Amino acid sequence: MIARVGKWLDDRLGLSTIVELGSHKTVPVHRYTVFYYLGGMTLFFFLVQVCTGVLLMLYYRPSANEAFESVEFIMTVVPFGWLIRSIHSWSANLMVFFAMLHLASVYFLKAYRPPRELTWVSGVFVLFLILGFGFSGYLLPWNQLAFFATKVGTDIAGAVPFIGHWMVRFLRGGDRVSGGTLSRFYGWHVAVLPAITCVFLGAHLALVQLKGMSVPPSCKEEAGKRQPMKFFPQFALRDLSGWLFALGCLAALAALFPWELGEKADLFAPAYENIRPEWYFVFMFQTLKLVPGGEIFGLEYEAIPILLFGALGLLLMLVPFLDRSAPGKGKVWSIVGAVALLFVIGMTCWGYMSLLPLYVVILSGILLLLLAFITRGGRRSEN
Repeated sequence: MIARVGKWLDDRLGLSTIVELGSHKTVPVHRYTVFYYLGGMTLFFFLVQVCTGVLLMLYYRPSANEAFESVEFIMTVVPFGWLIRSIHSWSANLMVFFAMLHLASVYFLKAYRPPRELTWVSGVFVLFLILGFGFSGYLLPWNQLAFFATKVGTDIAGAVPFIGHWMVRFLRGGDRVSGGTLSRFYGWHVAVLPAITCVFLGAHLALVQLKGMSVPPSCKEEAGKRQPMKFFPQFALRDLSGWLFALGCLAALAALFPWELGEKADLFAPAYENIRPEWYFVFMFQTLKLVPGGEIFGLEYEAIPILLFGALGLLLMLVPFLDRSAPGKGKVWSIVGAVALLFVIGMTCWGYMSLLPLYVVILSGILLLLLAFITRGGRRSEN
């Protein structure tokens, strides 16, 4: 019976072809092979977001009068609702963290070189979409902190020349952050962004499978001397082990440090002191705080760093087409990436200087160790 069912499915789904392709796929083995698992970790946290998000949708009501109460109901009445919400919040932050680590490792290991330019572009698009998830989902609990952080974040868009007022109205659904803004953000968070992300994520995974794993220029000789690892089952089992470990850490964080709800948003209450966005936007927020008020040639000073951040985002996406240096060269782009990384870490720590949360210290330390490890490996290969 099992054999007949398997044959029936194989005739209609082509499972044997997929298994055949998986059995021939290999992964290069060298001293940087561990960085190949960062993309899988990001995918794992995205899947956790999807599963927990669907469960939260069963009870959440996206209106200004009911949003806060529905989240409170989830956390106090629904069995294990507090745990599901905490897992959703923690996995969102960890997804962004590992997506940034993955981007940094791909950048410094030069994995964007031909023929993987489109793999890099699709991955950067996915990172931008993940940040969009973070921005849109932050408002959904409809608490005081989320309300004022969203107000500040959308105010920044208003400084963009020519289209700033239109962007503010587009983001808020009006001139002010209101219940319409909440409904609009909910629609983006559960419908628009997931649909677009599935397209780009599917394209990214397909390109990774078609083009395979990139070998850093400094590891070509080492990878040639070592036997490649089969993707299935060796690499897949290691990836799965990492997922299980991440699940245990995620459950521990959610249970020991449950995500707080705070107070319900009050449109007429004064803003909190030292209000700031989520940690992955703090470097931009802190940069804008240093810009003085005023105008130059009819352009607000705040618009200058905003336009620069947009240009840098475009530059990041175009790196594979701009870095045409020979393998093993291109140190200029490595230096540029190191400076940008240190700027992000420095401004983030500066923004949190009054509190200096533990996760910012951990983020900074891990990224610095990553940079030092890669640089050290490059010097060894040159020697």
